[in-house]
Amino acid sequence: MSKQREEAQAVMKRHMGLKASARISNTVIHIVLVLMAIIWLVPFVCIVLQSFRTETNPDGTRVTWMVPYIVPKKWGLDNYVNLFKSDFKDWYLNTFIIALVVAAVQTFIVLCMSYTLSRFRFKLRKGLMQFMLILGMFPGMLTMIILYRVLKDLGLTEAHAVPGLILVYVASSGMGYYVSKGFFDTIPKTLDEAARVDGASRAQVLFKIILPLAKPIVIYTVLTAFMAPWGDFVFARYIAFGDSSGMNAAVGLWKWLTQDMINLRYTMFCAGGVVVAIPVAVLFMCLQKYYVEGVTGGAVKG
Repeated sequence: MSKQREEAQAVMKRHMGLKASARISNTVIHIVLVLMAIIWLVPFVCIVLQSFRTETNPDGTRVTWMVPYIVPKKWGLDNYVNLFKSDFKDWYLNTFIIALVVAAVQTFIVLCMSYTLSRFRFKLRKGLMQFMLILGMFPGMLTMIILYRVLKDLGLTEAHAVPGLILVYVASSGMGYYVSKGFFDTIPKTLDEAARVDGASRAQVLFKIILPLAKPIVIYTVLTAFMAPWGDFVFARYIAFGDSSGMNAAVGLWKWLTQDMINLRYTMFCAGGVVVAIPVAVLFMCLQKYYVEGVTGGAVKG
């Protein structure tokens, strides 16, 4: 009995030791994650605080430039009011139109392409998939010069950059089929066959049967299609320049960071950054569950 008691005590000690080590490791991991979150959030918190800063000098002029402190001495909404009295409202509208149209068109193309590659078997199917995969590995910047030349010849730059940007963003949408196709592969093909036996067309099968079951991947595709043009700066800066009416929010706000403008527009720039971030943040927080399900579900098969 004493031997069994000693063995039981040894097992309990070993179990307690493992439990204590797991607790310590989890504590360390959580501390590291908290520190990383703080470091990541500090710039955003500073921008939000600066956007509410409305101090004035003794002579009555507003302090709109960068200051050595973070917490405002005087709070107000003047920067947001002045923001929408400037060209920012046009930039914001351009950005919203571009993102909305691209999200709708790109989602339609990606889902149709993904369903086709998941359900149909045809000659050169694998070759087409490999070709699009390899082509997608090349950075988009390699095509910027020729794209600018083509858009300029079509009159879709500067003041008319909005339709030009939409055209470029949706042009290669079908190449982003990877995740959606993986999700469609997890849906049994017997559903398609049963619907076809009942007289449904391919389009009816996709839109009335498959897509309702693929809600996570649909939301994932919409979110990714919306966020890409919403925050794009590099290509938009290359196409939309010289004329304020064709700029998106990123390019327009960048203009306020030039040496001549930053002292006059810095607090408004911070307010503009907050306004630009709100829609994407709200969408992501509301649809985060479906976003994660879409990514994990699409990664099951390829």
